Amino acid sequence: METRRRLRIGVRVLLVGVMLAGLATPIAFRAQERGQDDLLASWRNGQAKTAILSFVQQVTDKSSSKYVMPEERIAAFDDGGTLSTEWPIHVNQMQMVYARQRVKAMAKRQPGWKYQEPFKFILDDEDEKLGRSLKNPWNMLDLLRAVNQSMTVDEFSSEVQAFLKTAKHPKFKVPFAEVAYKPMLELLALLRANDFKIYIVTNYGADFVRELSESVYGVPRDRVIGTTPEYEFKDGPEGGSLVRTKNLSGYNEKSAKAENIQLHIGRRPILVAGNADGDLAMMAMAAGGKRPFLNLLLHHDDSEREFAYVENSEKALQMAQSRGWTIVSMKNDFNVVFSFQKE
Repeated sequence: METRRRLRIGVRVLLVGVMLAGLATPIAFRAQERGQDDLLASWRNGQAKTAILSFVQQVTDKSSSKYVMPEERIAAFDDGGTLSTEWPIHVNQMQMVYARQRVKAMAKRQPGWKYQEPFKFILDDEDEKLGRSLKNPWNMLDLLRAVNQSMTVDEFSSEVQAFLKTAKHPKFKVPFAEVAYKPMLELLALLRANDFKIYIVTNYGADFVRELSESVYGVPRDRVIGTTPEYEFKDGPEGGSLVRTKNLSGYNEKSAKAENIQLHIGRRPILVAGNADGDLAMMAMAAGGKRPFLNLLLHHDDSEREFAYVENSEKALQMAQSRGWTIVSMKNDFNVVFSFQKE
């Protein structure tokens, strides 16, 4: 009799233990999910935030059929317009502000510029004409060559750092380091916390972006892939140096982004974030693989807190809608756009 009573008690204890263990798993999962959610505090609850959290959970859960090994968790982010504000591109984008300042500083040594596009529009502060002029790739190439040449890599680094310490965004009147999108910085932090290797893949100058990639985005400078000049090595009595020449080794835009991902990373990304037609190739690259992927297209539709425009992103919006990629509305998905703004 006593043996049966002890057996019944033992069974009850075992059942209670099983029930508690069953409850512990969802509680732990909810705690983990809550922690991930907290990392996206500047995101509003909605389809975009849900898609991000769900994707990260699936590819990092070893019991999931969509699990991806840490070494294969590659994320590629465009820079201007995706991580920080750039509109109007030919006026407010930080590298264009730098280029305009440099053209004006060099103008006395280049008297012909006052008659030559696009330089004459910079010197005369004719922004609309400059924008139209730079749609011509040859004019853009001339501008890039002019501001790239005759500096060593170290001299260029020092000059960009000096610019970033003093220059302010023309509209928001804050240093350029502060016009990074707060929700996107949180997304970068979430991915780092889940063992993603993050790369910046931009059409802007790689050497320029490297001067703020670590301090602003938390992305090591060796993970920046962008437009680069041709370098010339020069040896000297105290050591060698690299000089930036006026020629470009390649313009990192559209299909070149996908090609350079392969060249520099050698792995297909599983997460790509962009904002324009120029980012479609690397998004298609992610979609074409065998692993799960998440493509995020940032839509600039917030005229009050940033800008509202679709120029250079019409095709991207159409493709994202037709292929079921995630469109991130700045107006609807962001609680706050910049850290200096109030929610």
